[in-house]
Amino acid sequence: MRLDLSLYLVTDPRLCAERGLVETVVAAVRGGATLVQLRDKHASDGEMIDQARRLKAALAGSGVPLLINDRLAVAVESGADGLHMGQDDGEVAAARAALGEGAILGLSVQTLAQMARVDAERLDYLGLGPVFATSSKHDHAEPLGFEGLARLAAASPLPAVAIGGLKAEHADAVRQAGVLGPAVISAICGRPDPEAAAKAFAVGGRLD
Repeated sequence: MRLDLSLYLVTDPRLCAERGLVETVVAAVRGGATLVQLRDKHASDGEMIDQARRLKAALAGSGVPLLINDRLAVAVESGADGLHMGQDDGEVAAARAALGEGAILGLSVQTLAQMARVDAERLDYLGLGPVFATSSKHDHAEPLGFEGLARLAAASPLPAVAIGGLKAEHADAVRQAGVLGPAVISAICGRPDPEAAAKAFAVGGRLD
């Protein structure tokens, strides 16, 4: 699967509930989402495996990969295209060994100290942030702002996305900071029309 980080969608079970998880993701992909991460901190592994399999089926033929947030066992069992890890989600080497060389593996990085320890040989991309404070994650690190994002991006040995409170109007500033695109949750999942919300990231934040 081709890794395209230009618009990275992270799901939220609460924000996707009204429309439905699969329906929200499919609409966002129609609008231009290029990568999907299934994130659900409260679901059981079995529930996430079922969700992942339904999403994989819905994304078939689209060329858009499906990654799992945090849970290596779910990624392996569901046949997802890869995994996104936080700093406390285990060893990158173990995840790579379990997933295989063909899988996509990403890691969250918040500081230059963490960047210095990045295992660039086993990872495919990095998620840098949070750029701004966000209600999607209550225990996040100190927000970077665009200047901090640019410093992290400049130090990154791998392609990167930015995450944390980003909206469509931030798309240009994100790319100017040196990352390939934004990773977003509420800016797409929390909008009444996820397809139009995704399209807005490609047109400088203007909703048609």
